[in-house]
Amino acid sequence: MKVVDKVVVVTGAGAGMGRELTLELVRRGAKVAAIDLRPEGLAETKTQAEQIGGRIETFVVDVTDGDAVAKLPAQVESTLGSADVLLNNAGIIQPFVKINELTIEQAARVMNVNFNGPFLMVKAFLPGLLAKSQAHILNVSSMGAYAPVPGQSVYGASKAAVKLFTEGLRSEMIGTNVGVTIVFPGAIHTNIAQNSGMAMPANADAAESKFKMTEPGVAAKAMIDAIENNKARICIGGDATLMDRLSRLNPVFAANLIAKQMASLLK
Repeated sequence: MKVVDKVVVVTGAGAGMGRELTLELVRRGAKVAAIDLRPEGLAETKTQAEQIGGRIETFVVDVTDGDAVAKLPAQVESTLGSADVLLNNAGIIQPFVKINELTIEQAARVMNVNFNGPFLMVKAFLPGLLAKSQAHILNVSSMGAYAPVPGQSVYGASKAAVKLFTEGLRSEMIGTNVGVTIVFPGAIHTNIAQNSGMAMPANADAAESKFKMTEPGVAAKAMIDAIENNKARICIGGDATLMDRLSRLNPVFAANLIAKQMASLLK
């Protein structure tokens, strides 16, 4: 399905990849319901979208708030029309520490935002999407769902949960009008740590310089292309593609390789 003239709901739209997704969607003629917890970020996204002629409405909502999320479909419909596409992009990382040093509260927050958020959004919007002649759901997972990163173990677990949830949802949607896509981004050049309220290790910049990062605009175009071409799964970035293959061929070797590369960040 083409996104032109479609109503697309985007979570995490106030910054980073979510903002780039919003801008790419309006460039292609979609109407965007932009969701985020931070009103100031949403305001900037709206300004940029309207500068290029986009139709956008913003909604300040915590995706972990079940009551607020349940009201969203009606709110979106009253301003833009009923949703045709749900794009679950919102997510946070954990503090860059080992499991032994991670608090239960920190772990619960990561799971709540990264898994419960998409689950609640799907539960809220799926009935309306099933009533459409064409509709789509895209959930953003992570390379960390299949390639374990020390210091981000619970983050990886949350994204692995999104992976299996989305793959199961796709199987349930076979024979319906709703397409489903799971996305595995590798390292994307965004401020996810800052947006997650997390401090990165002092040597993080030096470690990140070893890896080629994908620009968020490139990632956004790949995701919208996946929706329009009804792709079941995509990897974004050479790192995600390589580790996807390596993790299938030799998962222990792949895990050891990442552990070696990331060891300096946990010292």
